[in-house]
Amino acid sequence: MTEYLLRFIAGGLIVSVFAICGDMLRPKSFAGLLGAAPSVALATLGIAMVQHGPQYAAAESWTMIYGATALACYSLAVCHLLMRLRLAALPATIAAFAVWLVVAFGLLAGFGGAA
Repeated sequence: MTEYLLRFIAGGLIVSVFAICGDMLRPKSFAGLLGAAPSVALATLGIAMVQHGPQYAAAESWTMIYGATALACYSLAVCHLLMRLRLAALPATIAAFAVWLVVAFGLLAGFGGAA
């Protein structure tokens, strides 16, 4: 129960800091980039560091980097399918999901992941 409470408090504090930073940026569309994901990742890494040590937290951070890289590839694929091939949103996102899977699991298999 204390782990959930710690996650709630740490996540809330970090989300607030990122929200303030996002609010100060121009254009306001950058505020979404600084929403939940970075703050949840930092809170998760902090808890992993305390509970499992720096080696485990380092492995966790690498898997987060792989996921972010896969998300960027997915986003590019969706944009390409929507803009160039004029697919509807649902088929484009479903087709691009395969890109995300291949990139994420390819990086995980190629470089290793969490301990």
